[in-house]
Amino acid sequence: MVDVNQIKPHMPVVCSNSKEFGKVDHVEGKSLKLTRDQSGKHHFIPLEWIERVDDKVHVDRPGDVVMQQWTTSPGGDAE
Repeated sequence: MVDVNQIKPHMPVVCSNSKEFGKVDHVEGKSLKLTRDQSGKHHFIPLEWIERVDDKVHVDRPGDVVMQQWTTSPGGDAE
Protein backbone atom coordinates (compact mmCIF):
# COMPACT_ATOMS: atom_id res chain seq x y z
CA MET A 1 0.00 0.00 0.00
CA VAL A 2 1.09 3.55 -0.65
CA ASP A 3 1.88 6.17 1.97
CA VAL A 4 -1.42 8.07 2.20
CA ASN A 5 0.44 11.06 3.66
CA GLN A 6 1.74 11.70 0.12
CA ILE A 7 -1.82 12.25 -1.12
CA LYS A 8 -2.79 15.93 -1.09
CA PRO A 9 -6.06 17.72 -1.91
CA HIS A 10 -6.60 18.57 -5.59
CA MET A 11 -3.93 16.16 -6.89
CA PRO A 12 -4.96 14.70 -10.25
CA VAL A 13 -6.10 11.06 -10.14
CA VAL A 14 -5.15 9.12 -13.26
CA CYS A 15 -6.10 5.67 -14.50
CA SER A 16 -3.80 2.96 -15.83
CA ASN A 17 -3.98 4.46 -19.33
CA SER A 18 -2.71 7.81 -17.92
CA LYS A 19 -5.96 9.73 -18.34
CA GLU A 20 -7.19 11.95 -15.53
CA PHE A 21 -10.65 11.03 -14.24
CA GLY A 22 -10.79 13.08 -11.05
CA LYS A 23 -9.05 15.12 -8.38
CA VAL A 24 -8.42 14.30 -4.74
CA ASP A 25 -10.72 15.80 -2.14
CA HIS A 26 -9.15 13.85 0.75
CA VAL A 27 -8.50 10.41 2.22
CA GLU A 28 -11.46 9.13 4.22
CA GLY A 29 -10.88 5.87 6.08
CA LYS A 30 -9.81 3.25 3.54
CA SER A 31 -11.11 5.29 0.60
CA LEU A 32 -9.98 8.17 -1.54
CA LYS A 33 -12.72 10.79 -1.84
CA LEU A 34 -12.73 12.64 -5.15
CA THR A 35 -13.87 16.23 -5.61
CA ARG A 36 -17.43 16.73 -6.82
CA ASP A 37 -18.16 15.86 -10.44
CA GLN A 38 -20.20 17.99 -12.85
CA SER A 39 -23.44 16.70 -11.32
CA GLY A 40 -22.31 17.68 -7.82
CA LYS A 41 -21.55 14.15 -6.53
CA HIS A 42 -18.48 12.96 -4.67
CA HIS A 43 -17.11 9.54 -5.62
CA PHE A 44 -14.92 7.19 -3.60
CA ILE A 45 -12.35 4.62 -4.67
CA PRO A 46 -10.61 2.10 -2.41
CA LEU A 47 -7.05 2.91 -1.40
CA GLU A 48 -6.08 -0.61 -2.61
CA TRP A 49 -6.55 0.59 -6.19
CA ILE A 50 -3.73 3.13 -5.81
CA GLU A 51 -0.58 1.88 -7.47
CA ARG A 52 1.70 4.83 -6.71
CA VAL A 53 1.77 8.52 -5.86
CA ASP A 54 4.08 11.13 -7.39
CA ASP A 55 2.69 14.46 -8.59
CA LYS A 56 -0.47 12.45 -9.38
CA VAL A 57 -2.35 9.57 -7.81
CA HIS A 58 -2.08 6.55 -10.14
CA VAL A 59 -4.67 3.77 -9.98
CA ASP A 60 -4.20 0.24 -11.27
CA ARG A 61 -7.16 0.02 -13.66
CA PRO A 62 -8.59 1.79 -16.73
CA GLY A 63 -10.77 4.84 -16.18
CA ASP A 64 -13.95 3.26 -17.55
CA VAL A 65 -13.59 0.41 -15.03
CA VAL A 66 -12.97 2.87 -12.19
CA MET A 67 -16.07 4.86 -13.09
CA GLN A 68 -18.18 1.68 -13.21
CA GLN A 69 -16.95 0.55 -9.79
CA TRP A 70 -16.54 3.74 -7.77
CA THR A 71 -19.04 4.41 -5.02
CA THR A 72 -20.92 7.42 -3.68
CA SER A 73 -20.00 6.68 -0.06
CA PRO A 74 -16.78 5.42 1.55
CA GLY A 75 -16.79 1.65 1.24
CA GLY A 76 -20.41 1.96 0.20
CA ASP A 77 -22.94 1.93 -2.55
CA ALA A 78 -21.83 1.60 -6.15
CA GLU A 79 -23.08 4.12 -8.68
